[in-house]
Amino acid sequence: MTPLSLSEFADKMQEIMPVIFREFASRHSSELFKVKVTLPQFLVLNFLNVSGETKMKDLAQFMHVTTAAMTGIVDRLVRDSYVQRTYDPEDRRIIKIRLTPKGSELVKKINQQRRQMIIRIFGKMPEADRRNYLRILTQVKDVLNKESSATK
Repeated sequence: MTPLSLSEFADKMQEIMPVIFREFASRHSSELFKVKVTLPQFLVLNFLNVSGETKMKDLAQFMHVTTAAMTGIVDRLVRDSYVQRTYDPEDRRIIKIRLTPKGSELVKKINQQRRQMIIRIFGKMPEADRRNYLRILTQVKDVLNKESSATK
C-alpha cells in the first residue's frame, strides 16, 4: 500500500465523510421526520436521557450555543411534550430540563432503530475491521473532547 500524506488523507476524508453523514442521516431521520424533531432537538433529548435532569445553561454548553438559542430548542420540545421545565424553588433563575415519559419513549425508539441500523451496516464487515473502526473513532472523540476542553 502506498503511503498517504496527511493532505491526501484530508482530501479523501472530505470526499467520504459527507457520503457517510448523508447516508446515516437519511436512514436515521425517518423517525425524526415522523415526529417532527430536528437533529439538534434529538441531541438534547438524547443528552437528557443519559444525564437526567439538567440545567438549561449546561444544555447550552453541551450544544455549544447560547442559552437564548437553547431556549428556542427547548420551547419546541416543551410544546410537543417531550421535555418539562422546572424552576429551582430556591432560585427561580435556575431552570432545569427533564424528559417526559413521551420524550423518553421517543429516545428509546430512535436509539433502538439506530442500533439496528448499525448492526445491519457493520454486520457486513469483519469483526477486526469493526474493532479498528471503533478504536479510531474513540481516538477521534478523545482528541475532539481534549480540544474542546482546552478552548473553555
